[in-house]
Order: sequence, then C-alpha cells, then structure tokens
Amino acid sequence: MKRNNKLIAPFLKWVGGKRQLLPEIKSVFPKTYTAYYEPFIGGGAVLFNTQPKKATINDFNEELINVYKTIKENPEGLIADLKTHKNESDYFYNLRILDREEKFEYYSSIKKASRVIFLNKTCYNGLYRVNNSGEFNSPFGRYKNPNIVNEVTIKAVSHYLNTNDITILNGDFEEAVKGIKKGDFVYFDPPYHPVSASSNFTGYVQGGFGVSEQLRLKKLCDNLNKKGVKFLLSNSATQFIEDLYKDYEIRYVKASRSINSNAQKRGEIKEVLIRNYE
Repeated sequence: MKRNNKLIAPFLKWVGGKRQLLPEIKSVFPKTYTAYYEPFIGGGAVLFNTQPKKATINDFNEELINVYKTIKENPEGLIADLKTHKNESDYFYNLRILDREEKFEYYSSIKKASRVIFLNKTCYNGLYRVNNSGEFNSPFGRYKNPNIVNEVTIKAVSHYLNTNDITILNGDFEEAVKGIKKGDFVYFDPPYHPVSASSNFTGYVQGGFGVSEQLRLKKLCDNLNKKGVKFLLSNSATQFIEDLYKDYEIRYVKASRSINSNAQKRGEIKEVLIRNYE
C-alpha cells in the first residue's frame, strides 16, 4: 500500500472545504474502484488526501479551474508572480476590482491564478466569494503574515497532477462524468441545500445552485446507480435532501460551520454522507 505525500494539500481555502470531515468521508470510501471522479472539486481536500492515480476533476468556477491548470502547467511562473504581491489594503482593492474591467480577459492565466490565490490568502476569513455578476467581493482581511507564496504545496500539487492521469475540466457536473464506467467511483460535493433561508451560501460561483440543480444531481445519481457506478455524496441534513435520497444509505456527520455572519450561530451542524454501496 502506497503512502500518500502529505505535502499534497489544498492551496486555497474554499467554502464547504472537507478537511475537517476527511476521516468520516474516507471511512465510507469504497475499497476498490477503477477511476475517481470529483465534479465539484472546490479546494480539493478529498482528492489530495486520497491521491488517486487516475482521476477526472471538474468545477463550474472558471477562475478556480484556471488555478489548478496553472499549478499543473507552470508552477514556477505562478510562484514568481505570487512573490510580487503586497499585503496592503489599497493594493488588495486595486487587484480585487480587476475583474470589473474589460481588459481582465486579456490577463495571462498565471496573472489570473496568482490574483485568486493572493485574494484568497489575504481576504477576510479567507473566503472566496463572488456576487451575481461573478465578481470577487470579499473584503481585505488585515492579516499580519498571510502565507501568500505556499511554494512547497504548489510544487507538490503540480508534481502530483503531472505524474498521474488527472483530467481537469471546467463545466457542468453532468458533463464531468460523461465517460464514467461501471467500476468507477464518483464523489459529489455540491453547493449544499440551505438549512434556512438566511444560510443559503452559493457565492463561490455565479448563478448559485438551487433546487432544480439538486434534483438534476439526484437524477444523475440514479442513472449512475443503474450503470453500476459507485457514488458518495455530501450535503446538508435537511428534510428535502433526506427525502430525496431516502432509497440510499444515509450517514449523519457533524461539521463546524464558520461562515455565518452571526458568530453566535457558528458551530456544529449536521450533514449527510449518502452512498449507493455497502
């Protein structure tokens, strides 16, 4: 059994990140599978902890996927650009506003990736958030020594992505599993169904992820189940989700919530891990 490289780890803090739930998630992973799929890759905690040799990863967020591709294709160029940033408020806001400008589309993939990492490491609560126009809108965090240039992690992730069969996609979750076959395994970590009207946080991708998308994802799970594909899905423990997936194995886990604007409401929240295998 190969030992995983602990230097391979998430390079961004992402809403709904799974680092704290890794033990529970890994405990229900299937013992064997051919290829691994993760259509909502986010910060990549599960991928980097598992380190499969053959995987297809995807996210609808174009800026995020550009970071993955840049780390794979040009880690040295990215590291060099990250070293040019300044942890200052005015600099932060000048960089944040770039995606409002027409010239932004002409920026290089390295410049765009470097910007995302810098903003993520220096913004308030390290929270990647965009508005309805797809523009980054988290405020400056005022941290003394943020780890902007995480050179060791970037190089380790780049090496992993280049020495294994990893396909990186940017599109809809259904498209991401088009080539999936019996014996493969898919882990779904979609934007969660809100536990209340005020808790609906889908601000890391323009357009959100509503009930119709949750229903479409359930239909996809049913189709995969018929094909003999194993799936594991994370979501919030709402009545809607419990009823929707009542025909599958549901396991309850507790996770810490840290994005509520009211500090009193932060803390443990019940989530579900849903699967179609023993």
